[in-house]
Amino acid sequence: MTDLSKFSLDYAVPADDLKELISSFYLFQADIDDTRQSERADRAQFRFLLAGGGGYEFCDGHYMDSAAVTIIGPTTGPTTGIIKGPLEIFGAGLQPAGWGALMGGEAEKYINRLIDATAIFGTGLLDVHAALGAAASLAEKVAIGNDFTRGLLAGADASPLWFTRIVDGWLIAGPSPRLDDLIAQTGLSNRQVERMTKRFYGASPKLLARKYRALRAASALVRNEQVDDGFYDQSHLIREIKQFTGFTPGKMRKQTEPLTRATTERRKLLSGEVNPLISDT
Repeated sequence: MTDLSKFSLDYAVPADDLKELISSFYLFQADIDDTRQSERADRAQFRFLLAGGGGYEFCDGHYMDSAAVTIIGPTTGPTTGIIKGPLEIFGAGLQPAGWGALMGGEAEKYINRLIDATAIFGTGLLDVHAALGAAASLAEKVAIGNDFTRGLLAGADASPLWFTRIVDGWLIAGPSPRLDDLIAQTGLSNRQVERMTKRFYGASPKLLARKYRALRAASALVRNEQVDDGFYDQSHLIREIKQFTGFTPGKMRKQTEPLTRATTERRKLLSGEVNPLISDT
C-alpha cells in the first residue's frame, strides 16, 4: 500500500480509568482492493472489522482468517495483513493488565495467533459491532469503546497492576534494561518474574526488552531521531530491527511504508497522554 490518499489512520486515547488497560483506540480505513500490508511486532489487539475482510499471516508463517470481532495476541515479529477491501477497522490496543483482566492471563498461549472474540465473550459483541458501524465519528466510536470495555471489565478478574507498572517502567528506563533490576524491583524470583511476564506480556523479560528496544529504535529511525545506544554494533541493530519489524534500518529511515510511518508518527502525537512505551514505539 503506497498511496496515502487511499487510507486513513487516526488514534484516540481511552478514558482515564482505562489507560492502564487499553493503550489507545484507533480507526483504520482503506479504500483499496485486495492487498497485503505488514505490521510490526506489537501488543495484543481487540479489533472490530466494520467493513471488508481478510486475515493475518503471522511471523511463523501461520495464516488465520479475521472474524467480525477479533482478538490478536501479542506478536513477536512482523505480521502480514491480507486485506480484502474496502476496509474499516476500529481497534483497541490491549495493555498487559487489560489482557489479564479480559483474558485471565496466559498471553503466551496466544502469541502470534488470533481468536474469534465471540467464542469467549458471546454474540452480544455483534451488537457492539453494529453500534460501532453506525457511529458517524471516531469520537462516537471511542465513547462506545470506553463503555464496552467497562462492561467487559465489570465481571473480570483484577490484574496485578503493581507488576505491570514495574515491568513497563523497567522497559522504558533505558535501552538495555537488566533482568537483575527487574527482579530486585518486583521482589520476586527469576522464575516467578518470567512466569508472570509470559502470562501477561506473552514473552520472557529478555524477549520483551529486545522487542521494545528494537521498536523504539525503528520508530526513532522513521521520525529521523537519534537511536538510543543499546546495540552491540551496526549488524546487531540491523538484525534486531528486521526481526521485529520486517525491515532493515535503511528502509525504515528512507523508504518507510506509508502506513508504518503514519502509525509511528501518530502514536508519537499521543505523548504525554499515554505511557511512553506506547507513544515511543
